[in-house]
Amino acid sequence: MSGKFGKSLLKFLVAAGVLLVSSPLVYAAEVLPGAGESYTKVLFAVGAMLAAGFAIGVGAVGAGLGIGTAASGACAAVGRNPGVQGKIMTVMLVGMAMAESVAIYALVVSLILLYANPYMRYFLG
Repeated sequence: MSGKFGKSLLKFLVAAGVLLVSSPLVYAAEVLPGAGESYTKVLFAVGAMLAAGFAIGVGAVGAGLGIGTAASGACAAVGRNPGVQGKIMTVMLVGMAMAESVAIYALVVSLILLYANPYMRYFLG
């Protein structure tokens, strides 16, 4: 069973990798250069798209881990002392909000990379 699962997981990871690398190329087709022009603009657009996807992915994973840890700790604390459930719930919600702010910051960074990239003038003139 593990051999079949391993092969399926490998196929999935290869397909995800191909999609990750090829999808920005499709969306960057509008900036393809004409005859005799440089591919700098295309490479910059593809790099910005990959960086934006990586930023939001890492931010979402970090937020998910933080929220899961906060909820796990709160459940364990309420299980030990149910009388202070209200105070624990308040602290847990504040901790979850702070962990979720990481994902919001990652979203802002990815949107800046895609639409208002400050490095565009250095690479594209």
